[in-house]
Amino acid sequence: MAILEILKLPDPRLKEVSEPVERFDDELHGFIADLEETRLHGPAAVGIAAPQVGRLQRLVIIDCSTTRKPVPNHGRLVLVNPEITDWEGFELGREGCLSVPDYTGNVIRAERIKLTAQDPRGEALQFEMEGYEARALQHEVDHLDGMLFVDRLVSRRTDLFQRKVYQKGGKPRRN
Repeated sequence: MAILEILKLPDPRLKEVSEPVERFDDELHGFIADLEETRLHGPAAVGIAAPQVGRLQRLVIIDCSTTRKPVPNHGRLVLVNPEITDWEGFELGREGCLSVPDYTGNVIRAERIKLTAQDPRGEALQFEMEGYEARALQHEVDHLDGMLFVDRLVSRRTDLFQRKVYQKGGKPRRN
């Protein structure tokens, strides 16, 4: 397994639309292992999408099982060709991103979603998600469509925040 380089804004590849995965082979499984290793290496990364490492395929990994959010979730999911088929409700929430490491922002997302996807073997999956897990999945699917959370801010002036970086001793410093 390898830790892959995370593309960062303003890399133009982050704005490209990803292609569907068509081959469910050993090469794909090796890439999934590398993508998961990269996610685990990131600072508290709940999700990662293939385009964030320069591979323009419709593949995401999310794992909300260790978050503080109280809503039930499905644990670690590897989703190939995910598609949100239904959504309802709206909720404002703060998001961050491995590809935009210095900022967080307030983004409006659906509260509940339904989605279809395939697993790494190509088998069909269906899920209903809500709350934080639904937010995380929508964030990752946006990557597949060439969008970042900063593209969904209502106002860059009031909804974008410089991320604090903590040093030893607990004193925040700005990047």
